[in-house]
Amino acid sequence: MEPEIFSTTPDCEIVTTRIMNFPIDLSFKAWTDPNHLKNWWGPKGFTNTFNEFDLRPGGKWSFIMHGPDKGNYPNEVEFIKIDEPNLIAWKRHSKPLFKVLATFEEIYSDKTKIIFRMIFDTAEESNKLRPFVVDKNEENFDRLEVELVKMAQ
Repeated sequence: MEPEIFSTTPDCEIVTTRIMNFPIDLSFKAWTDPNHLKNWWGPKGFTNTFNEFDLRPGGKWSFIMHGPDKGNYPNEVEFIKIDEPNLIAWKRHSKPLFKVLATFEEIYSDKTKIIFRMIFDTAEESNKLRPFVVDKNEENFDRLEVELVKMAQ
């Protein structure tokens, strides 16, 4: 059995789970194809400019999220593990610092359970962002569903 990629405790995690009415391969592609990812990544009203997207362990994902308030938020990410179509793990090198573990589980041929875990080093860091990101992660998943509908057509 493979060891945990990121060891953690529940108080250091913010977890968002959604069952998507789409096949696992399509769901995974929405997360790993930058032409689709840029369309839905981030909360409602955000857009993205991707500077680099190198989907492999050790590869970089460098992008700027443009907020609806006209703010620009640089993001530097390093991919840790890719296991198509079941898992994507990355580490942020820009603040706020945390790791992400996204897992994809086929429920039926047309249903995929996605679990998005934000993993922090301490409960304090997790609790600082929890009041803001829980709803924003749901908005992110809403946008993912819209993109998956377009991809399925």
